[in-house]
Amino acid sequence: MLKIEFPIIILNYKNYSQTIGEKGLKLTKIAEEVSLELGANIAVCPQTTDIRMISNTVEIPVLSQHVDSNSPGSFTGNNLLETIVESGAIGTLINHSEHRLILSDIEKIVKKSKEHDFFTCICSNNFQTSKAAAVMSPDAVAMEPPELIGGDVSVTTKPDLVSKTISAIQDINPFTRPLVGAGVSKANDVTEALKLGAQGVLLASGFVKAKDPKKALEEMAIALINVK
Repeated sequence: MLKIEFPIIILNYKNYSQTIGEKGLKLTKIAEEVSLELGANIAVCPQTTDIRMISNTVEIPVLSQHVDSNSPGSFTGNNLLETIVESGAIGTLINHSEHRLILSDIEKIVKKSKEHDFFTCICSNNFQTSKAAAVMSPDAVAMEPPELIGGDVSVTTKPDLVSKTISAIQDINPFTRPLVGAGVSKANDVTEALKLGAQGVLLASGFVKAKDPKKALEEMAIALINVK
């Protein structure tokens, strides 16, 4: 079974039209090529209905963008964790700024995920939320200031916030890996994130909407593996 290894680039496909169905599979094959050619750790978060197709086709980790906290039963329209696992995903994002959850549900998801050996990355929008997330012992916490998500300004332009948040996460739980995201789209963004102590980056449009997705990802992957 595939495992998440660090440092890592996690690519979130969101609900972009560029990632639907076969288009998402094409992007994932690009990510797989870059990962295998360069030896860089790369994971993808496709749209939910594409998880099975993509996970059955590639040999890089596939994560869900979201799961719900409920157990099997009379629920409608929820992303059941057991179904996501069966579809081939090996982990999930939790509490992305575009899909916020209440604290009790985040705790349930993390606890349930541990029972399934399912990787968890709680997304946080600020310093305080990052600390609260670390207390729940997820595998990773990704701090993403919402005002920078989808923009051209990288989270690494706030080095004091990034380094302070990473230190707090590690002080609370040394087993939780600190990641950062929002505005990450260039090799230098990855380099600076890792130099500040992050063990990976989370990004979306910097890959999905790039004029040349493979070139953009190659440059970031090279940065990922070259930071010591």
